[in-house]
Amino acid sequence: MNIGTLATFVVLELTLCLIPGPAVLLTVSYALRRGIRAGLAAAGGILAGNTLYFVLSALGIVALLLASYRVFTLIKWAGVVYLAFIGVRALLARRGISPDATALRPGEDRRALASGFVTQVSNPKAIVFFAAILPQFIDPHRSLVLQIAILTVASFVVELCVLTAYSLAADRLRRSSAAERASLWIERAGGLVLLAIAARIAREPLVAP
Repeated sequence: MNIGTLATFVVLELTLCLIPGPAVLLTVSYALRRGIRAGLAAAGGILAGNTLYFVLSALGIVALLLASYRVFTLIKWAGVVYLAFIGVRALLARRGISPDATALRPGEDRRALASGFVTQVSNPKAIVFFAAILPQFIDPHRSLVLQIAILTVASFVVELCVLTAYSLAADRLRRSSAAERASLWIERAGGLVLLAIAARIAREPLVAP
């Protein structure tokens, strides 16, 4: 892999990350409602999902998943149900956000991590990216493992920086006096965001069997 190919991949990855898709919306939702720790936990789940797909790409399994319509349909709808469930819970919340950065509810960071992982793994666009777009950056005459490792690290760094920036911005807004006054509405708005992510993933078409 030459420098030009890697630079092109980084630019593509940066462009995709900056667009407010499910990953960004989820990260912002958690950071706004629960603080920077929860936002970074959600980002960590998203990065874990990406890393899994990079590994599966190296093993040639992503193409098999994409070809298996039933398997990926199951993965997709399991993710939709999970995200819709936690979205409804937030929508029905009776307490709002807290400006205290240490006020993370028990297990909330784990739920944020799980939500990020589920969001990324069940998103049809993610698997299409790894099955159809990623191979365009691979030189078949060079080490597949080394190239996948380089692209994985590059993707990890870019997404981590972008999602961290979004988390910091959301956490700063969370600490404002306006957010404190509208805390319960922000909590419920977070639930709507989660439901919107679930609906967006549900609407994404799968590759025809």
